[in-house]
Amino acid sequence: MQIDKALFYFFNVKIANPVFDILMPFITKDVNLRIFLVLIWIGLLIFGGKYGRIVAILLIPAIAISDQLSSHIIKPLVSRIRPCHELEGVRLLVGCGSGLSFPSSHAVNSFTVATLISRFYKKHAVYLFSFSFLVSFSRIYVGVHYPADVVAGMVIGLIVGFSVVYLWIYGSELYKNKFSAGVEKGKNF
Repeated sequence: MQIDKALFYFFNVKIANPVFDILMPFITKDVNLRIFLVLIWIGLLIFGGKYGRIVAILLIPAIAISDQLSSHIIKPLVSRIRPCHELEGVRLLVGCGSGLSFPSSHAVNSFTVATLISRFYKKHAVYLFSFSFLVSFSRIYVGVHYPADVVAGMVIGLIVGFSVVYLWIYGSELYKNKFSAGVEKGKNF
């Protein structure tokens, strides 16, 4: 845990600068992330074609799963206090909040979204994961999460994203095989 605290102070205090002091609170703000996600979701529905609509539909359960898993299952089990509530000398650039720290739900949700969309739009993967990393990093910089919270959130988001994609692929193949078998069976009559 000492390494986690040392890294927290490095990212929160040592590399502090006026540009990040403006940028990171904007990036980490919930309402800004929600607006960005809604715009992506609408864009997928309107401009994404067949795969865009599939991704838009899959994002709904993916985000629900990732957010519930993070906020209502793992956080209460781990019960880690936020650094802004227990450490001295924290540069707190946003409200500390009363919630728990581990894992970072921002990291979980943003990496879930990036993983899922990247499966269908591979050429955008670098941008999606870069943005997700920036969102995750912002949580440390503004003083509300430890680095381990963020790394765990990234890993959980990757797992949830891959799981939703895998279940969709498996379900699609299962449906296609059953439908094909039904069509073949019907031809025999």
